[in-house]
Amino acid sequence: MNKTLKRIIAIARKEMLHIKNDPRSLSIILLMPVFQLIMFGYALNTELQYVDLAVIDYSRSTASNDMVQKFSGSPFFHVYHYEGQFDKLDELFLSREARAVLIIGQDFASELTTQTQSSVQVLIDAVDPNAAHMIRNYCSQVIQNFNTANNHALPMPFQIETSIWFNPDMKSAYFFVPGLLALLLIMICALLTSITITREKELGTMEQILVSPVQPQEIIIGKVIPYVFISIIIAGLILFIGIWLFGVPFVGNLILLTVLSLVYVLTALSLGILISTITETQQVAMMIALIITLMPTVILSGFIFPIASMPLPLQYLANIIPARWYLTIVRGIILKGNTLQQLIEPTLVLLGMTLLLLAIARRKFSANLEK
Repeated sequence: MNKTLKRIIAIARKEMLHIKNDPRSLSIILLMPVFQLIMFGYALNTELQYVDLAVIDYSRSTASNDMVQKFSGSPFFHVYHYEGQFDKLDELFLSREARAVLIIGQDFASELTTQTQSSVQVLIDAVDPNAAHMIRNYCSQVIQNFNTANNHALPMPFQIETSIWFNPDMKSAYFFVPGLLALLLIMICALLTSITITREKELGTMEQILVSPVQPQEIIIGKVIPYVFISIIIAGLILFIGIWLFGVPFVGNLILLTVLSLVYVLTALSLGILISTITETQQVAMMIALIITLMPTVILSGFIFPIASMPLPLQYLANIIPARWYLTIVRGIILKGNTLQQLIEPTLVLLGMTLLLLAIARRKFSANLEK
């Protein structure tokens, strides 16, 4: 065994002792992503359910009752009849008693039999435009089902058949859980390594390292190695809970996901090492790691907001966010069954980011040693 490898192993063993001597922190590190996954997994849900829908039925006919029953049978609505005055409808929205109001005109039944346009109106609270858009779509879907069931739909010259791939039930958890894997990994990994070198500075043990014949790259590699294994364990926990608790299907290759996740983990750990080389205290290092990883990943990576809908400058800026590329990998493998050949671009980008961050970290660390 050559001297370089021996020195790297010695540094890695020393870092493992730091971790072993602080089991409380290790427990928090392992349990925190699990807690965050469960919390975010249930909170980040774009599916609306049990929307309060007030019904004003002026028709009082069998047809209008059938329409109301269609809404009542939908899992998206909580239906109740409004008996108040029409000119006080705004109070329903102001008091948050209803998110939408269905108004069925007096001539609804007769208009159906004469094939004329029926008088049905839906009023929607659009303070939240995204929710309003979804409510409108839900209402249109229920009304279309009513028309189809009662043969009131107008004949069409052609028929559109829609097939939903990869997420046929349109469950938001299938989209968000892989995204949470990307968010939690980069947060935890960057936090873990952001305090490695700063801890040596605070404990006063950096001088011992300086007088030893250890090269900067050996210190960096040795300090990263223990956290690679911890990060892979965390990734496995997140993936297992996501599949078991939220029912996310896994259709891809587990080995491929593990290997490419390792590349992403190395990118995140390299970012943390770079932060550790430019800061003097653990508190500052952790603060910078959170600022750099949390908000950019949530906003610019495509985790929640589509990158294609962002202004062009932000689309370019999103390309420097590691999670933006890992999301393509993790969603592609888990939901679509992508192969390595189809994921070459994001993989190469993450490898390039890792090498660049490590090179900058080594240069900064070498400069600090020479002071």
